[in-house]
Formats: sequence, C-alpha cells, structure tokens
Amino acid sequence: MPLTIPNVLTFFRIMAIPLIVVIYYLPFTWAGQASGIIFGLAAITDWFDGYLARKLNQTSEFGAFLDPVADKLIVTTALVVLVQSNPTIVLMGVAAIIIGREIAVSALREWMSELGARAQVKVTFFAKWKTTLQMFGIGFMLYQEPFFGVLVYEIGVILLIVSAGLTLWSMADYLKAAWPVMRSDF
Repeated sequence: MPLTIPNVLTFFRIMAIPLIVVIYYLPFTWAGQASGIIFGLAAITDWFDGYLARKLNQTSEFGAFLDPVADKLIVTTALVVLVQSNPTIVLMGVAAIIIGREIAVSALREWMSELGARAQVKVTFFAKWKTTLQMFGIGFMLYQEPFFGVLVYEIGVILLIVSAGLTLWSMADYLKAAWPVMRSDF
C-alpha cells in the first residue's frame, strides 16, 4: 500500500466515520453542527484525493480501490444515523435507494470485472453529480440547525431526494452500459 497524499486523504475519510457518529450522538447542542462540519471536511477530501492523485501522478490501484469504498462507508453510515434520528418514510426510502444502488453497482462492477469488461461500467457524469448532491445533502442534514436563517436541514433533504433520483438514473446508465455483456452471458 503506497502512502501517498491522496491515500492519506482517503484514510482520513474512513477515520472520520466513527468520529462523525460519536459526535452526532453527544448530548450537546452543537453536536449536529460539529458532525456536519466533519462530514463536510471528509467529503471535500473525496474531491481532493482524486485531483491530487492525478496532479501529483500518485495514482495507484490501491487508491482506486479504496476511494469508492471510503465514499460508500461514510455515506451509508451517515444515512443510517440520519434515518435512526428521523425515521420518516421519505428518508427511509431515499436511504434504501442510495444504499441499494451502491450495493447493486458494486456487485455489477465486480461481476463485470470477472468477465474482463470492467471498463463498461466506469464512473459516469450522473454518478459524480449524485455523489456531490449526496455529500452536501447529508452534511446539511447532519448539521441540522438553521444557519443565518437558512433552513439547512430542509435544503439537505431536498438535495438528498434529488440525489436519489440521480442515483436511480446513474444505476440505469450502468445497467444500460453492462446490458450487452449481461445479455451475452445468459
């Protein structure tokens, strides 16, 4: 495992997960805001690690593997926390769509890789927007409190709902790209 700046940023994202959860459940009025800020900082590292890996020529197979794992871990953990703290049908449905898609696309990528067709299911434009909206939405929802009169939590819910739509769209894109290989394997 190469110890590069991008990999250190990815590890930071993973290490932030228990910190976000523990702080969120602290019995202090600032706990949600602090966990939202930490989540936001961790989300920013998702952009920086990829950018720096390319800019500094520090890409690695390990980094390419670990980066999406870190994203999935932090997003799914935060969604579970949010659903547990506000178990509405809308939030549960959005979380199920996002988590279900992550599992399905990961399995699809693994299967396509075994068939030697991994390139068919590379990251799409919609997947990048989906991730961006998820990160902002989750961060705002963890933060919870209005910020200078702006209803941060409510904006986060809207962003997360839109990201769930993009989640379904990007999954459809992946399935469409994989369909010729899938059809020939039947």
